[in-house]
Amino acid sequence: MQFLAEYGYLILFIVIFLDQAGLPLPSDPFILSAGALAGAGEMNAAIIVLGTVLACIPADLSWFYLGKTRGGKVLNLLCSISLEPDYCVRRTETSFERLGVYSLIIAKFIPGLQTIAPPMAGFTQMSTGKFLALDIIGATLWACALTYIGFLFSNELTAIASRFAELGGIAAIIILGLFVAFIGYKLIQRQLFLRSLRMRMLRPQEVSEKLEAKESFYIIDLRHRLDFNALPYGVPGAVRVPMEKVQEHYPLIPRDQDIILYCS
Repeated sequence: MQFLAEYGYLILFIVIFLDQAGLPLPSDPFILSAGALAGAGEMNAAIIVLGTVLACIPADLSWFYLGKTRGGKVLNLLCSISLEPDYCVRRTETSFERLGVYSLIIAKFIPGLQTIAPPMAGFTQMSTGKFLALDIIGATLWACALTYIGFLFSNELTAIASRFAELGGIAAIIILGLFVAFIGYKLIQRQLFLRSLRMRMLRPQEVSEKLEAKESFYIIDLRHRLDFNALPYGVPGAVRVPMEKVQEHYPLIPRDQDIILYCS
């Protein structure tokens, strides 16, 4: 809060822009702190909201055009640096399927989704005008909500900030330790998952050899509809069953054959 009070709106703009560009910066606490400073009369709430929206637009537009021109490659790149990449793209695609393009309005409130939603919108070939309108609405609601919460609890947030300032370096060590512990837990969890997966994994070449040898097995193509539309080809003989429909297809899966599943 002292940092914001000293350097003002420019720092807020830079942090939010870099966060929306994909860097792991905590923009939410900055907006909350700015709202608290507005409650204390040191910043202007309207300028905070306007600056937040203006910081979002160029970063979101860049991701939107990358999604439109590069398609699934951009989504895979973003999800490859995610802590939980195994269902990152799937979760985004499912959100678009369930909520439609209006998922852009709530994307800012969901960690991870806010960076992936713009290229996803471009990937679905949404018009630029429609994307801008929805993106501005979502960014405005997000900025207003966080600024208002910061404004409303200005005294409490100021007291917490003062307490952390009193703790000094100890507070920084505690926060850093919790963050490192969380990252470590996620990485260990992912490695254990990948280790168990490798035990049951077939390489594409092995599947090709099985096909040439005319072995008896059942192949299920689990790709999401958007992935399939982007690359409408599949393994010969595979049955198209999107992951969301597997439960419905379960009775049709043979019990006397090996089952091979594949996705993107």
